[in-house]
Amino acid sequence: MSFEVLDPGMLALIQDSGRHGYQHMGVTTGGPMDEFAFFWANRLLDNDLNASQVEITFGRFSLLAQDDACIAITGGDLGAQINDKTIEPWRTHYISKGDRLDFNAPISGLRAYLAVSGGFQPTMKLGSCATVSREGLGGLDGKGAKLAKGDKLEFKKNSPFIETFLPEPEIPDYRQHLRLGVIPGYQYQSFPAVQRMKFFSCDYEISQNIDRMGYRLKGDAIYSDLDGIVSEGIAYGAIQVPKDGQPIVLMKDRQTIGGYPKIGCLSALDAGLLAQRGPGSSVSFYLSDVAEAEGRRMLFNQRLKTGAPDIRTD
Repeated sequence: MSFEVLDPGMLALIQDSGRHGYQHMGVTTGGPMDEFAFFWANRLLDNDLNASQVEITFGRFSLLAQDDACIAITGGDLGAQINDKTIEPWRTHYISKGDRLDFNAPISGLRAYLAVSGGFQPTMKLGSCATVSREGLGGLDGKGAKLAKGDKLEFKKNSPFIETFLPEPEIPDYRQHLRLGVIPGYQYQSFPAVQRMKFFSCDYEISQNIDRMGYRLKGDAIYSDLDGIVSEGIAYGAIQVPKDGQPIVLMKDRQTIGGYPKIGCLSALDAGLLAQRGPGSSVSFYLSDVAEAEGRRMLFNQRLKTGAPDIRTD
């Protein structure tokens, strides 16, 4: 049972929750840029939360269903259609053999997640199928390639279709101004008070220089008293400040060590919200702490356990 890739679009990657436990060897985690959307796509289908999905960036991605399937779509609204009929994200859908599934241009957000009941069945490398092209790991064949025309996305026989959805009040609004909490980092105190004040009072613009490694921001430059630091491990969401004073938020495919001072770090949920914004969007920051980030994550994990409403069973 499979889907055939008709058009790979700009960037479509196989992802699971990430390749963990190898950063000491220089292998980064990879995984979904937007964890909130990724985990909900699996939860809507009652999949294992780590089940592999397709992360679709900027759309223009098309599949042909070779068999009947139950799917879920979450994340950005990329104008998804089944046989030219528009379908909504943040819910499950039934797709029949011979149907065509298309993702068009972004309407809201940048990245959509496509899950299938039971998950896709790619090659596993170092315990994960997460695609990190720079490292040649993950994807269908385990060599880090993005999806290409003619690729077959295999899956197991689906469970009976259950129509589920995430209630509208819980769906992120990717169009609203983004304000993110920053947990102070190791070098926080090396940024003088006036520089910290500038950072937390400035609206930054997301530059054209964004990818799965990092988001470079544009705004008031901030400077540390340090010229550099001894290279150290880099967490997902770390905000490093190079010599030009323009912050860079490090994302899922980041390098594992770095030598720029870091003013702080975003939580995984906040980094996921940033990953749904494109060039020209604005973002501002406020001072947060670990307790706040942990509290939000605990609430999110608990909500995942309760699941989403069922509105019809076939």
